[in-house]
Amino acid sequence: MGALTGVRALVTGATSGLGAAMADALLASGATVAIASRPGDRLATAVKQHHARGLDAVPLPVDVREPASVAEAADRAFETLGGIDLLVNNAGIGMRTVNPRFLDAPMPFFEVSPEGFADLISTNLTGYFLMAREFAPKMIDQGFGRIVNVSMNYATMRRRGFVPYGPSRAATESLSLIMAEDLHSYGIAVNQLLPGGATDTGMIPEETPSKVKRQLLPARIMGPPIVFLASEEATGLTGERLIAKDFDSWLAAYRSGGAFGSTASRKG
Repeated sequence: MGALTGVRALVTGATSGLGAAMADALLASGATVAIASRPGDRLATAVKQHHARGLDAVPLPVDVREPASVAEAADRAFETLGGIDLLVNNAGIGMRTVNPRFLDAPMPFFEVSPEGFADLISTNLTGYFLMAREFAPKMIDQGFGRIVNVSMNYATMRRRGFVPYGPSRAATESLSLIMAEDLHSYGIAVNQLLPGGATDTGMIPEETPSKVKRQLLPARIMGPPIVFLASEEATGLTGERLIAKDFDSWLAAYRSGGAFGSTASRKG
């Protein structure tokens, strides 16, 4: 029996990158996880691989950009699993969709196409809003729930040539803090989780120099903090911003009753 046995989680963008790493960690700890992704072979393959390892994964087709798709997915998740204890908003697209050479040839914001800007914001920000908007009332009705929004470091929000990815994640920070305030009186926790640096995922161009790639954080770094946020130990924690790279030191301070990383965080 794992530490998260009985926990029902849903991770968006769970077929690759950070999402896959978090889903793996939750499953390995005993949780039942809805693998949420756009329908297709990649979703089916991911779930099949989890099943081959004896893990309790459930496929959940969804396009986080489409309100109707999100509503259908929420209904299906609650019907299939009997409820959702943890929603992890992770689905997103990176700067490659706007500028394939964003690392070595940054594109100024005034050269970004309106279509490229809108598409990324629709996935990275509106998708978080739509998922949380659909799941929060259901969590309120069931009397319990946690939401984790995946973000990125502040440097990314200010970096040259990072429109619209930077603004999408800056807005995620604001959205998360307001969500935490709006849901606090209902007992629904909202926290943020970020790697703490560039990660080795599909968002990094293949032609990136090997020297740079060696400095990337592994996606699995997100495992321990997401398991913690799903656990009993995180009960009452909301409005917090956890940095996976610094999680060990943060957790030590948390357990000793020390200050948290976010002035907005609450415990109890």
